[in-house]
Amino acid sequence: MIPIAIRGIQLTSLVDFPGTVCTTIFFGGCNFRCPWCHNADLVLRPSALPETSPAEVLNLLERRSAWVQAVCITGGEPTLAPDLEEFIRSLKASGFKVKLDTNGSQPDVIARLLAGGLLDYVAMDVKGPPGKYDLLTGTRADLEAIKESIAFIKKSRVAYEFRTTVVPGLLAAEDLPAIGEMLAGARHYVLQQFRPGNTLLDASFRLLPPYSGSTLRALAQKLRPYIEKVEVRE
Repeated sequence: MIPIAIRGIQLTSLVDFPGTVCTTIFFGGCNFRCPWCHNADLVLRPSALPETSPAEVLNLLERRSAWVQAVCITGGEPTLAPDLEEFIRSLKASGFKVKLDTNGSQPDVIARLLAGGLLDYVAMDVKGPPGKYDLLTGTRADLEAIKESIAFIKKSRVAYEFRTTVVPGLLAAEDLPAIGEMLAGARHYVLQQFRPGNTLLDASFRLLPPYSGSTLRALAQKLRPYIEKVEVRE
């Protein structure tokens, strides 16, 4: 287990919890090295960022509970945090809805949180087709763990989305059917627009032009035979 701590808070977000105003909590540290990741400091240098204790976060949230009733937990990769379940239990006890963003690498954690009724929404990043997972994550990815997480989430009654960031040069039209087969029968899938920027983990991607919206919509059509609802998020 790698050291994990709360390294950032966005007090109000209108986009991180679909249909709900939320506060977003950023956990530092990650076991993937996706080159297009926008949170390079959280992934590579979490200890350089200010740390906030769970108790401080809970106090802040309770003071704002008249305006915000939901929390998005993201990262980094929050399922690596040894105290994640305890933290979420505290949030739920205070009446907050909880959304978890995850890369799916820790299926046992996801299964336990789902079985405990601790999550109201799960967003799992599916990086690409199985054959490209090592390339896309910059690691030796455990594909069986990824597939287990997908299965747990698909079987749950919790609202969820699987999502893929479509990075030119890394993902192309021919990759989509393999993603569809991996997610077959899922209720909700999102194709996300790649966004260049100065905070990307790999500097060579920081000026890369994204696909056009029309290209993303064409790619989405390739997933619709496999998945109930396919959304494009530009």
